Amino acid sequence: MSTNFQVKSDPELWEKLGMDVARFSGMPAMLTQAYTNIFLSQKNRPAGMAYFDGMVENIHTGRIHEILAVKESGKPVIGTFCVYVPEELIVAAGGVCVGLCGGAQGSIADAEKILPRNICPMVKSAFGFKIGKICPYFQTVDLVYGETTCDAKKKTWELLDRYIPTHVMEIPQMKRERDKKLWLDEVKDFKVAVDKIAGIETSFEAIAGAIKTINGKRAALQRLNTLRHHNPSPISGKDMLLIEQIAFYDEPVRFSQHVNELCDELETRIADGIGVAPASTPRIMVSGTPMALPNWKLHNIIETSGAVVVNEESCIGTRYYKDLIYDGSTTVEEQLERLTERYMKIDCSCFTPNDDRIVQVVKEYEESGAQGIIDYCLQFCHTYNIEAVKLREACQQRGIPFMAIESDYSPDDVGQLQTRVEAFIEQIKG
Repeated sequence: MSTNFQVKSDPELWEKLGMDVARFSGMPAMLTQAYTNIFLSQKNRPAGMAYFDGMVENIHTGRIHEILAVKESGKPVIGTFCVYVPEELIVAAGGVCVGLCGGAQGSIADAEKILPRNICPMVKSAFGFKIGKICPYFQTVDLVYGETTCDAKKKTWELLDRYIPTHVMEIPQMKRERDKKLWLDEVKDFKVAVDKIAGIETSFEAIAGAIKTINGKRAALQRLNTLRHHNPSPISGKDMLLIEQIAFYDEPVRFSQHVNELCDELETRIADGIGVAPASTPRIMVSGTPMALPNWKLHNIIETSGAVVVNEESCIGTRYYKDLIYDGSTTVEEQLERLTERYMKIDCSCFTPNDDRIVQVVKEYEESGAQGIIDYCLQFCHTYNIEAVKLREACQQRGIPFMAIESDYSPDDVGQLQTRVEAFIEQIKG
């Protein structure tokens, strides 16, 4: 275990960003303790995880300085809440795409002063971060780009727009040809909005370069996910989840380089038969709603209960990186069409019908060598909760051990979840 890890503080920077410094000042110590207990206590971690530990150390300081440097050069900094917002167009304009989904309990009380209590905790957490002025990333963005994947989000955008300019992208709820046309028009509007902030019109060459950059990031994550499927797994599910979360705020070229360097190390570990747990360890796949940083609750419960997580079918996981964009387009129009086609392959539960997601879950289960599926749903996320019915049926037909859980960010249900997860693992062991 590292004894030198410490999440860094920079009150002067936070003051410059207009944050509630007095309230936020305790966050680094809290995050240091949580990270140390959950991540640094693991045995036999790959050496390549040191880079990602460093990203967490600098999460509220060094990375913020980098983003501000981009902003001060006149390039756009765009905050997003969904994997449907095409980050390639932000990168093409020389800007920074920052994921703003909230994964912490601490900001929810702020949100509940305005929002209803019985809506998604991720929406409340994110909204609370902004109105409480306790997220440096929220304080750096020029524009928030929301979407219409759930009712709580699309109505919250109307209120969020009072605090930060918020542009809403209409995501069709079906995937027909007429829906593709609507979606393509929304992507074109998104390009106009980004270009306006950047003060340029992004060129074919710039978009081509950005597609190559983001394809590279996704390909690196694909490679990493394939390597973790080996038995014994060369990396823990917690570390993989952390890397997937960091993908949403790190600089993409640098991130890809370090993911590939980690993959090189994992290939050596696989060749040497080195794993983070014995080959006999039960292997769990997690599906369902995304787990925004620092939501590590379920993975921590699973991996301290004697199992290892080997796949995430979620927006923080494979839905984000399983598909690349065709890079042989010859016009900007074609680039935007191919980009739209790639994003339409993401199987969010907002779509109807959504049988492709059920097929994809089973496919990933088989490819990962998992021995059971835990479907994770945030409270009040009705689309994923209902879709779990069809997922359970598909698993029952195939004899796949399946458990659905519903939770929020509070630690109150950890004991109950631990009991259920431990029983599920015993079921898998037979």
